[in-house]
Amino acid sequence: MKKADLIIESARVVLPDIILENASIMIEDGIIADIKEEGFRSSKKKFNAQGCLVLPGIVDIHSDALEKEIEPRPNVYFPEKIALYELDKKLSACGITTIYHSLSFAEGEIGLRCNKTAHKIIKEISKNKDNLNTRTMVHCRFEITNAEAVPIIEKLLNERDIDLLSFMDHTPGQGQFKDVISFKNYFGNVYKKNDEELSQIINKKLAIRNTTKDCIVHLAKICQKLNVPMASHDDDSEEKIQWLKDLNIRISEFPVNKEAAKAARKYGINVCVGAPNALRGTSQVKNLSAREAISERLANILCSDYSPMTILHTIFTLFELKIISLNELVKMASLYPAQAVGISNITGSIEKGKEADLIIVDDKKEVKKIIKTFRAGKAVFSSCRA
Repeated sequence: MKKADLIIESARVVLPDIILENASIMIEDGIIADIKEEGFRSSKKKFNAQGCLVLPGIVDIHSDALEKEIEPRPNVYFPEKIALYELDKKLSACGITTIYHSLSFAEGEIGLRCNKTAHKIIKEISKNKDNLNTRTMVHCRFEITNAEAVPIIEKLLNERDIDLLSFMDHTPGQGQFKDVISFKNYFGNVYKKNDEELSQIINKKLAIRNTTKDCIVHLAKICQKLNVPMASHDDDSEEKIQWLKDLNIRISEFPVNKEAAKAARKYGINVCVGAPNALRGTSQVKNLSAREAISERLANILCSDYSPMTILHTIFTLFELKIISLNELVKMASLYPAQAVGISNITGSIEKGKEADLIIVDDKKEVKKIIKTFRAGKAVFSSCRA
């Protein structure tokens, strides 16, 4: 991507701990060169923010949106490359400047999540990522009962096609699904599986779940060697969190109850919750409320989960409800996720020396509106002000 020189002036700039009420940002070669409360005398191109907020670009470390873009309805598929480029435009419009596309290896569960297709999509991302407006990364989700995926994931890790690896276990009786009925209700309704298909999936999981430890340890060792961050999905107990700590897993995604969330924070593990849950105020499957977790300081990262548009609106909704400060909410969507995946040296906050990944937001409207999104100082989305 061609880097840009620019000055953004007359802005309310959200820094990590304060908001500058009338400030300017100087961008040189796509990097934030300076920030100050008065204007710059320069011949550089200028953009007048007219008192709008300037936030760091959103760093979304868990998004299933690409799967939804490829398969918008059950068994209706669009070409992966077209879906990738079209979603890239939507992400910029949502203020997301760094995306971790979540691709799942869960053979036999959902069409797109079979080993062959997930591998194909990841390779498509690798081929095209440098031509996209969003900083594009891969979050590989490994269903631990899918042992056939281990050599595929190992190869992808060694080829540096995976930027974040998460371990998930959708076996009924723990985690997200407390019993067989909740599993069947979810997969039957969302993924249109019939009872016979669901029973086959459950029986396979139950048969091999207790043999998966070696696969997990093997992949975790590779991630540690390659410095690839790891996450765990739907944690449900302090015992599970201790297991994460022992494996050097630094992110707990969507803990299903307060016990797990509290334990994660106690052990210094990041807790990632879904913005759709926080925006709506309730969990789709009646697990831990993300809004409640944030209000009790049990979560420090917001992700889009399945809906990219929700992160920005969650920030302002929770701020207006006086649940937490604007600075802290912004960091939950930018700096903290960047720190968790090891890229906070280049993005995640408005600071000198970091890439100019920025969003300009008109926060005076009832529904907050993004005016511009910048990636490395280049405008990748613009809207009219009216």
